Parts: sequence; C-alpha cells; structure tokens
Amino acid sequence: MCINKQRLSAYARLMRIDKPIGILLLLWPTLWALWIASAGHPSYLNLFVFIAGTVLMRSAGCIMNDLADRNFDGHVTRTEKRPLVAGEVTVKQALALAAIMSLVPFGLVLFLNSLTILLSVPALLLAASYPYTKRFFALPQAYLGIAFGFGIPMAFAAVQNEVPLVAWLMLLGNVAWSLAYDTEYAMVDRPDDLKIGIYSSAITFGRLEVVAIMTFYGVMLALLAYVGSLLNLGMPYSIGLIVALGIAIYHFSLIRNRQPANCFKAFLHNNWLGAVVFIGIVANYLID
Repeated sequence: MCINKQRLSAYARLMRIDKPIGILLLLWPTLWALWIASAGHPSYLNLFVFIAGTVLMRSAGCIMNDLADRNFDGHVTRTEKRPLVAGEVTVKQALALAAIMSLVPFGLVLFLNSLTILLSVPALLLAASYPYTKRFFALPQAYLGIAFGFGIPMAFAAVQNEVPLVAWLMLLGNVAWSLAYDTEYAMVDRPDDLKIGIYSSAITFGRLEVVAIMTFYGVMLALLAYVGSLLNLGMPYSIGLIVALGIAIYHFSLIRNRQPANCFKAFLHNNWLGAVVFIGIVANYLID
C-alpha cells in the first residue's frame, strides 16, 4: 500500500496536480472564449468538455515537457527532484500516462462538432512540440501562448461552428499575455537556462525584459479592448480590463528589481489577472 501511495504521489507531481497555476492560466482564456462565443450562455456540455479537457491536456503537456527535458532537469535546482529525474517514474510509465491524458480529452471532444474535432489535432501537436522549441527558438514563450490559447478558437468552433476574427484576436492577446507571465517565470530560471544552453524570452530580451513584459501586458489588454469594441461589450467588461491593467502595474512593482522570488510571485499572480477579465465578461452578459 505504501508503494502504491508513493507511485500515485509521483504521478500527481509528474502531472503537476500539486501546482494548479498552469491549469488556471490555460482555463481563463478558454472560459473567456466560451462566454463570449455563447453571449454569456455556454452549454453544460461545452463547459464540461472544455474544463475537463483543459485539466487533462495540461497534465499531458507537463508529462511531455518532463520527458523532453529529462536530460536537462537534473542540472536545474528547481527541477532536479522531478519524478522522472529522481527515478520515481520510468520513461515507459510517463509515456503511457501521457497517452491516457491525451486520449481521454480527445474522446470528450468527439461529443462536439466536426470543426472542433479537427482543431483538436493541432492543439495536441502544439502541446506535444512546445518543449522542443526551447532548443532552437528564441521566444518559446510565444509558442506556449499559442498552445495555451488554442482553446479559444476551439471554444468558438464548438459554439458557433466557425472561428471568427475576434477569436484570432483573442488568441493573439493570449500570446502576448503568455509572453508577459512566462517571461516573469523565465527570469527565475535564467541562470540555469544559460548554463544548460536552452532559450527563453528572459535571455533573448536581456536587460530589456521588464520593458518587454509591460509592453506585452499592454498589447494583451489593447487587443481585448478592441474585441470589446467589435462586440459592443459594455462597462463591466471595460472595468474588468481596467482592473487587469492595475494588476499588471502591480506586477511591474514586483519585477522591476529582478529578484527571483518577486518575479515568481508576479507569475503566480497572473491567475488574478485572468480571473478579473473573466469576471468582467460574465458581469457584462448578466447585466446586459
């Protein structure tokens, strides 16, 4: 029984169940899209499929990331005790778990329309290929933004059976947001990333990384504001964006001195930025 508990604990840590921030950063943009696409009335089926799919695909993505990075993680203080590196989980076990975590959400998507099913294929490919972009791409965080935001076009497809312009604008906004928050995260890992020779936005931007982060926050909020103007969203939505701007400014106060602990705190705090945008969207349709 003790061995089983240890193995379950290792699997949970491999899937990052103990660190839900990744689920939330995936979930908020998907919920934004579901609410906007359905004018505030998403179906229970869509909510279940997308929430469950987000949790499962994030778990699959974490496993794929650890499989790809297993030869690097042992050289990084933050990751040296991950289950694959520590030998708590074998490569075969991790592959099997990743397959299960990918197949179950695909099975859920089969309850939706054909366009959503079609879009699930690039969504899976993006999640699986992201870890390898750190080997050659100067801004892997941009690729992450596409992978993390692909629930947006899928949500519109599920509700409207098409992917309109606003969905792609929201996806671009999510790319900008990902570049902001994951650069904050990359600032923590920069010394180790330089040592092992992988790329990150924090390395690419160098001493301009704080300026870049604030610029990306601005781009994200500008794109979401443009979406609001195209859809004639009201004051609650605008208030949500204004509060999100205040949160972004707070993040500047945390990261401007480049202290790793504060940079990580800013990264985690992005959950609240995503949440207030969602609250603004929900309030807009409740009051409208």
